[in-house]
Amino acid sequence: QAQLVESGGGLVQTGESLRLSCAASGRTWTRDTLGWFRQAPGKEREFVADISGVDREIFYADSVQGRFTISRDNSNTIYLQMNNLKPEDTAVYVCAAKKYGASRYDYWGQGTQVTVSS
Repeated sequence: QAQLVESGGGLVQTGESLRLSCAASGRTWTRDTLGWFRQAPGKEREFVADISGVDREIFYADSVQGRFTISRDNSNTIYLQMNNLKPEDTAVYVCAAKKYGASRYDYWGQGTQVTVSS
């Protein structure tokens, strides 16, 4: 059974850092794109970053460009290094996967809470 499990969320102060992890299991993810979305209270879910499986192509949302770094190891775990965190980064961060060649994300994790205090 395909599964995405996030970890690493928590409460930090403005300017601090956090590193999120997402372990993908239950199927072969090698060619698939893995990424992060987030949803703040009262807001719609928004794209944060993703990394493809074949050529490791990376995309970031403008709001996190230069502060967040997504990476991926060979065991289908992805990471999101979040530096210089701001209160507006407060959200539930959700790991997601998109099959190779697909246009939408089909697999979603449960999410991990990130709270940035001012």
